[in-house]
Amino acid sequence: MQRSLYTGSQLERVLSVDEMRAVAKRRVPNFCFEFLDGGAEDETSLRRNRSVFSEIGLRPHALVDISQRHTSTSILGEASASPFMIGPTGFSGLLSDKGDLALASAASDSNIPYVLSNVSTVSIEEICEATNARVWMQVYMYRNREFVERMVDRLLKTRVDTLVFTIDNPVHGKREWDVRCYRRPLKLTIPNMLDAAMHPRWLLDVLWPNGVPRFANLGDLLPPGQDDVRGAAQALASQLSASLSWEDVRWLRERWPHKLIIKGLLNKDDVLKAADYGADSVILSNHGGRQLDGALSAMEVLPEVIEALNGRIPVIVDGGFRRGSDIVKAIALGAEAVSLGRATSYGVAAAGQQGVQRVINILNDEIDRVLGLLGCNSLAELTPDHLEWRR
Repeated sequence: MQRSLYTGSQLERVLSVDEMRAVAKRRVPNFCFEFLDGGAEDETSLRRNRSVFSEIGLRPHALVDISQRHTSTSILGEASASPFMIGPTGFSGLLSDKGDLALASAASDSNIPYVLSNVSTVSIEEICEATNARVWMQVYMYRNREFVERMVDRLLKTRVDTLVFTIDNPVHGKREWDVRCYRRPLKLTIPNMLDAAMHPRWLLDVLWPNGVPRFANLGDLLPPGQDDVRGAAQALASQLSASLSWEDVRWLRERWPHKLIIKGLLNKDDVLKAADYGADSVILSNHGGRQLDGALSAMEVLPEVIEALNGRIPVIVDGGFRRGSDIVKAIALGAEAVSLGRATSYGVAAAGQQGVQRVINILNDEIDRVLGLLGCNSLAELTPDHLEWRR
């Protein structure tokens, strides 16, 4: 049972994802918030993920009966109450006790998909047993292919039916804020240690009584003593494969008999190739601005990808979504769904499952309102004609 972090009445006063971000920043130590909120290098891509939405105007239709509107949809062939999902966000156990379980539980209660991160602190088996969520699993292609093969075999014994293969990290992005927080691997700087001590609610929730959370799905991939979440990013980076290629997609496709999504594409030619190699969907993503700084946002490439695919496979997008109107814009441009990362992670950092649920409710309310003001009763009625791209 999770300890209460924030009362329901206080959460009701949080009116936007940005306000939830502010609550999260107050509640968790600096090194946790830096990990959650930061991007690579100059954080150009991080800012671009947000600024792109201000370039897309909404063009409403007036005097339309909108009394029957709803936000339900279908994501990869299954009903969903909303056009978004909770995407894979690592190290959630450092934000809140069993943060991955809090995210999955909120997704289950909201009837939306949930993607468990490869670097989670709750096992895939526990997530499947403790919730009724529609659980997908993220996987990276590490140097140790045997580990990936064992992970696939493990997933085949669960009810997971969708694998999200993240491919945009053949090398680790330069995340300078992460380096600054540590004096050496797994050892925080003195200022960050003192700052953590100034967050007693976080200490009691996350560190007491079992200490620093440890990864639950990485098995023997990490060296002994380097499997906790304080600074394992460097250890994980050493396991990334610079030889990653389309042959790895073929290799994984042959071993995984269910739905396969390729995450991390930003080039229409790569998306077409993903479809050729048997992907059931793709997630357009620049990894939350944490890998290649200066990369385009998913929203910028979405229109040309939709045109090139011509309906072959559905497209999901992520990166910078903070408002219901952002999500509506993606759906109008042809995306099947939006994958949320930081938005729901702010919720879990602020108030565990209740915080995640509040974020979901805020976004659902905003989507419903935007649909109504655009003159639409359903997401299916959205088209690019509802938008004006200011370039």
